[in-house]
Amino acid sequence: MSCPICNKDTAEGFRPFCSKRCADIDLSKWLGGSYAIPSDDPDDLEQVIDELQNNKPLPH
Repeated sequence: MSCPICNKDTAEGFRPFCSKRCADIDLSKWLGGSYAIPSDDPDDLEQVIDELQNNKPLPH
């Protein structure tokens, strides 16, 4: 199995990553919203429109 970040071989202590660095990069992507799943739910769209119209910050 290869590391999903850099494609090197994985290390036992950091599986599925090769190092703490790659594990931290992945965690940063999760926390930053890079792995967010887009939604087509009309309720979500209505909430965004309402918040934009009322100048409210969008939830993260």
